[in-house]
Amino acid sequence: MRVLLSTSGSRGDVEPLLALAVRLREAGAEVRMCAPPDEGERLAGFGVPLVPVGESTRAMTHEKKRPSPKDGPRLSAEAIATQFEQVPAGAEGCDVVVATGMLAAAVAVRSVAEKLGIPYFYAFHCPVYLPSPHYPPPPPLGEPPAPAGTDIRSLWARNSQSAYRRFGEPLNGQRAKIGLPPVEDIFSYGYTDHPLLAADPVVAPLLPTDLDAVQTGAWTLPDERPLSPELEAFLAAGEPPVYVGFGSMRAPEDAAKVAVEAVRAQGRRMILSRGWADLTLIDDQADCFAVGEVNHQALFGRVAAVVHHGGVGTTTAAARAGAPQVVVPQIADQPYFAGRVAELGVGAAHDGPTPTVDSLSAALVTALSPETRARAAEVAGMIRADGAAVAAKLVLETVSSGRGTP
Repeated sequence: MRVLLSTSGSRGDVEPLLALAVRLREAGAEVRMCAPPDEGERLAGFGVPLVPVGESTRAMTHEKKRPSPKDGPRLSAEAIATQFEQVPAGAEGCDVVVATGMLAAAVAVRSVAEKLGIPYFYAFHCPVYLPSPHYPPPPPLGEPPAPAGTDIRSLWARNSQSAYRRFGEPLNGQRAKIGLPPVEDIFSYGYTDHPLLAADPVVAPLLPTDLDAVQTGAWTLPDERPLSPELEAFLAAGEPPVYVGFGSMRAPEDAAKVAVEAVRAQGRRMILSRGWADLTLIDDQADCFAVGEVNHQALFGRVAAVVHHGGVGTTTAAARAGAPQVVVPQIADQPYFAGRVAELGVGAAHDGPTPTVDSLSAALVTALSPETRARAAEVAGMIRADGAAVAAKLVLETVSSGRGTP
């Protein structure tokens, strides 16, 4: 069986699909992936062919000018057109497509699968995007808050209407070009009635939703990469340090300076991840060490705490390692994961995306307490590691049974 995996976004979007790719191949499937061109080297390390789609995500992260709300319609139309133009080369000859990531890309990818007559799956990494009468949705991007007291059903309907306003015209224009009928319910079309939730049930439990969703567990792979000799030497030279990193996000202003001063205020050493923001240390004192790409699984079990942006991958990796966390959420689902870290008692949720020395210091007091360390160790034993294998089995069995697109 030939499987196409498709996503748009940064490393955090690609890593889960890479884990799924490995498990699918272990089950005998052939796999290729549509993803931004940045990920070629990473995929090549696992022998997964890349079909590059779109522009470099890292390059866009470094653009000085952030898109404005006025840019939204144009960017949505471009994102959808790119998927229609470039995904068919990857999907040709495949028996099933599994997509994750932005809704604009997902509806285009499903359209390609529909045109080719092959099954399509969509996977979420966070449960708050699954429509439900029990909790409100994240507010639609670029729109003012709903009036106070708006009921939950109306909030979900508002999000659906917003998605149609943003994506309906460019999507249906592209569909008409390839002979497909228009789509009116963008949410239902992109996400399907039977999506997968690729998140750990302890970190991000599936709540009652309107969809027949299946929580598989997080899609992660064992990481065997060694830490560098220089990092090993730093770890051995003193007490466990605090790790600080914002992954592929734009970091808050003065993030490195604030972090160094806050960590030093706790009498701790620090490891700073440069990330896509290219963070740099503020001085050359021996209590701080900067790293680039690093194995989180190997490192997080050896640090005093992990300060990060709240991406699902970093949150889950820290939870599995038993590392206390401070989450400084920036966008999208990151406030949700910050809240979950606090609710689980494994760390602190920073209030807002821009920490000060005082606010980060206060959060570190919570994360570095013996009680938080003990709770983090307890929760670590609850985190599952088989999510990608569960998902691979489900996808292959569904397609083999002829049930088609869920």
